[in-house]
Amino acid sequence: MTSSLTVFDHLVLHPFAADLPGAWLRGLAACARPATWPVDTRLAREGSPADQFWLLESGTVELDFHVPGHGDVPFQRLGAGRLLGWSWLVPPYRWVCGARVLQQCGAIELRATAVRELAAADPEFGVALTTRVLTGAVHQLQTARQRVAERHGR
Repeated sequence: MTSSLTVFDHLVLHPFAADLPGAWLRGLAACARPATWPVDTRLAREGSPADQFWLLESGTVELDFHVPGHGDVPFQRLGAGRLLGWSWLVPPYRWVCGARVLQQCGAIELRATAVRELAAADPEFGVALTTRVLTGAVHQLQTARQRVAERHGR
């Protein structure tokens, strides 16, 4: 993250949050902090607690599934402007896949419990947030489906 900008400023600039009302952005900013990771950092492991999520600003993260006998099998890459993580939104709040940094990343890290509390306190915000997260999840599933189809010549 650029040090001269606040977390609020970064939220305003990120596609996930840019058009949210100021009060909602201030609430999210109170739940957030800047984060950076070097290559090969493991951000999430399938089945582990999903305590945070990230709005990627730079770099590349690879999503993977653990396949017994084959290790962590990658299936998708995410880059700047994307939401990383949606398992934090639905009980039991466990990662459904893993995530590893491929190219040094900068992001806005949000504490899941605090964001869920904001959403519960303001149902309108909760619906807007859930819609954005689900839109990102659907995009990820469509991309994964396309890759599977390409691999199988369809």
